[in-house]
Amino acid sequence: MQLYHHPYSLDSQKVRIALEEKGIDYTSYHVNPLTGKNMNVAFFRMNPSAKLPVFQNGAHVIFRAIDIIQYIDRLAVHLSGEITPVNTEVHKWMQKVDSWNPKMFTLTHTPVKYRAFVSKFKRRVLIARMAEAPDLASMYHVKLREAYETEDRLKDPDIMKQSEEDLSKLLDDVEAQLNKTKYLAGDEFSTADAMFIPILARIILLDLHEEYISCRPRVLEYHTLVKQRPSYKVVIGKYFNGWKKYRTLFRTSFFLCVRTLFRKY
Repeated sequence: MQLYHHPYSLDSQKVRIALEEKGIDYTSYHVNPLTGKNMNVAFFRMNPSAKLPVFQNGAHVIFRAIDIIQYIDRLAVHLSGEITPVNTEVHKWMQKVDSWNPKMFTLTHTPVKYRAFVSKFKRRVLIARMAEAPDLASMYHVKLREAYETEDRLKDPDIMKQSEEDLSKLLDDVEAQLNKTKYLAGDEFSTADAMFIPILARIILLDLHEEYISCRPRVLEYHTLVKQRPSYKVVIGKYFNGWKKYRTLFRTSFFLCVRTLFRKY
């Protein structure tokens, strides 16, 4: 089994936490979307959406995080040989968490100069890949058009407001649930938690914890609890706890600057 992912990718974090919690071994391939590695020809042929993560088990390739996690859940049950009933509460929370798209929220809370620099670099990568693989040029052009459309959407304050409101609504629902249960779908950790934890990590990475987490005591308590789990430490803590997030971000920034300087896209 292979997983194509990156520490920056929130959906990748969801899948990796699920894999760690289930104790499933896999081969890890880092594909950095900020440096355009997800646009490399070989990866793009396999996955024209260029989105992360991608999970491959033999000829079976899965692209959406929620689909991957459900597959992992079924695989873990099969490997254990146990028969477990379908937990509708877990499924409900997985769907609820999956309904919030973090992309616009992340971009609108990223400093404009950094966002513009990365966006320009990625557009140049797309143009370079068109020349490298003419047979894929039309699909690369779709991604280029999407990049420009994203830039236009970021100028619309209503889109940012809607994303923030949707996140607040999700967190309010979680706060209410955690008044009744230890974890999202009950008193046991589940794949619903695996999907939700990276959202809290993203909020903290963007330095918005006071606005979204600290004001919700149950969510704050929950975050303190899940940070102690080995899966959190491996998937998120290793890259983003404390000063480590600066190391992670510096490496990517340095790579982008060097590649831009030498026009290596």
